[in-house]
Amino acid sequence: MGQETNASGTQSSMRRLLVQPQKKPWLNCLYHSNDKESIMTPEDLQTVMKNPPVNVDDAILDRVQGSMVGMALGDALGGHVEFRPRQYLLQHPVRDLVGGGTWGLKKGQFTDDTSMALCLASSLVIHRDFIPYDQLVRYKWWHKYGYMSSTGQCFDIGTATRQSLCEFERRQRKFADTHQIRLEHLDHLSDPHLLDQFNVYCSEDGVAGNGALMRLAPVPLFFHKDPVQAVEFSGLSGVITHGDPKASILQEYT
Repeated sequence: MGQETNASGTQSSMRRLLVQPQKKPWLNCLYHSNDKESIMTPEDLQTVMKNPPVNVDDAILDRVQGSMVGMALGDALGGHVEFRPRQYLLQHPVRDLVGGGTWGLKKGQFTDDTSMALCLASSLVIHRDFIPYDQLVRYKWWHKYGYMSSTGQCFDIGTATRQSLCEFERRQRKFADTHQIRLEHLDHLSDPHLLDQFNVYCSEDGVAGNGALMRLAPVPLFFHKDPVQAVEFSGLSGVITHGDPKASILQEYT
C-alpha cells in the first residue's frame, strides 16, 4: 500500500512538474530539426515571434527596446576586441561594427553578455515572475546547447558562471534522484513546493566578477513599476552565480 501511495504521489508531482506556461514557445529551446543538432538563434526566431499586444505603452516599450538593443549593439561593437590589451585598443580604436577579432564573429554578432541577458529576459517574460531556478535552467541551456547565442554555440563563459552552472547540474541530478523525478523533466520544474526545496545559490562564497552585472538589464526593466522589487531582484539575480556579497550590493545600486 505504501508503495502505491508513493507512486501516486510521484505521478501527482509529475503532473504539476509539467505545467509550464507555453504562450511564448519561441522563448524555449527550439531547433531547426528533430535531431536537435542545430539550435535556432535569436536571429532565426524572428520568423516565429509575435508582436507585443497593442495595449503596451509606446513610451515604455521604446525605453525597453532601447535598453536591450543598445546593450546588444554595445556588446557587438566591442566583441571583436574583447580581452585585447590597452595598447592594442590605442592602436586600433573601435569606431564601427566589424567582424573577426577575438572570437571570429560576424559583423553584429554579440557575445555571452547579451546571451545571458536574453536568457534572463526570456525567463521573466514567459513566467511573468522572478524565478531563479528557471533562470539557471536557461543559463544551462545557453552553456550546453547555445540557447540565445548569436552563433548557436556558447563560445565564451566566465569561470565563476561555468562553475556555478556545473554545480547547478550536479544539484539537479541529486534532486532528481531524491524526489524520483526523471532528470529530463527537471528543466521544466514548476511545482512551487519542489522549487522551494531546491537551493539555487550555486556559487561558492566570495566569488565576484562582472558576469552577473553584464546580464542585469532585464530585471529593472521588467520591474520598472516597483522600484523596491527592482532593487531586491537585481541583487538576487546575481547571487545565484556570483556569491560575493559585494557583487549583490553592486547589482542593487547599479
